Amino acid sequence: MTISRGPSLERFADSRSLTLGVELELQIVNRHDYDLTPASKDLLRLMGKYKLPGNVTPEITESMIELCTGVCDNHKQVLSQLTETRDALVACAAQLNVGLCGGGTHAFQDWSQRRIFDTPRFHEVATLYGYLSKQFTIFGQHVHIGCTGPDQALVLLHGLSRFIPHLIALSASSPFVQGTDTGFHSARVNAVFAFPLSGRAPFVNRWDDFLIYFDKMTRTGVVKSMKDFYWDIRPKPEYGTIEVRVLDTPLTIEKAAALAGYIQCLARWLRIEKPFEPHEDDYLPYTFNRFQACRFGLDGTFVDPSTGEHRCLRDDIEASFQTLEIHAMELGAEDALSYLRKELAGVGNDASWLRGVHGREQLLPEVVRRQCRRWAGDSP
Repeated sequence: MTISRGPSLERFADSRSLTLGVELELQIVNRHDYDLTPASKDLLRLMGKYKLPGNVTPEITESMIELCTGVCDNHKQVLSQLTETRDALVACAAQLNVGLCGGGTHAFQDWSQRRIFDTPRFHEVATLYGYLSKQFTIFGQHVHIGCTGPDQALVLLHGLSRFIPHLIALSASSPFVQGTDTGFHSARVNAVFAFPLSGRAPFVNRWDDFLIYFDKMTRTGVVKSMKDFYWDIRPKPEYGTIEVRVLDTPLTIEKAAALAGYIQCLARWLRIEKPFEPHEDDYLPYTFNRFQACRFGLDGTFVDPSTGEHRCLRDDIEASFQTLEIHAMELGAEDALSYLRKELAGVGNDASWLRGVHGREQLLPEVVRRQCRRWAGDSP
């Protein structure tokens, strides 16, 4: 028996080095009890009258919506584009009497009540993954970094993989699932991990080798395109980028822009200074580090893959800010690092803020209401 050759991977598009693109998945909630509500089609219809720098698109269930920036050069442009699109979305949501908010999970929604958005791709995913597709009503931030070529993209992908726990801990905003405090700072990442093609990308640093891997996977019939890989970081050849996918959606656009600026600084540092050569052994503590960040957030343990030294993630993140200062100046990202530094010294991350609100109010719908106010820019 012969196995037919699978579809080929598209050409790696031309892209300017270190450009940025940001995608944010948002919760749509009603204004009665602040549960999720299936209003994405109506929101998209109203948003059709706006001319935006990026896009607003549906997500897999009708209680989600995704906003995307265009191609940006720096943190300031990201923040400007996110602000413009956020303001338009909030205005349209007000017309429908629904709310929008960030957060990696909705605090108390019942996944079984979700509706799959009517597109062939989403129905295909629902058929394949069953109940997991509705449980995928989770909300993340994706950051694209432009790369001048595919080999450079793979080297950057493996370099940034060392900082996956840092990004999880900083962005964590999903402590509650199905009305329960999970004890995790980012429970959202656990839902992604349920998918069979999640986790880390294979260690190859030449595009020719990646094409061989992709060809083998498609010939098995397991995958048809890059969309079938739910890796923490994956190449996006049609954009000429790598896509960092581990971040929970923050509660504010300011935090989302700051995280994008931080990733851009890391990418510039890795590209220019080449502080280490990526190796397969870098991934030995990867799953442990990832779990520590999800479970304990900024207080998790980070195992340095080069030395085996154990450090507190909070300390390692602060040290990275110092390392990146010159790169932040070159990229105009000083405000991004300043924002994250201030949060690190204060509440820590959004998961801690959410727990603080719940500790005071003891009512999860009130927590979600406060999330909507923060997203709209009405609350600090």
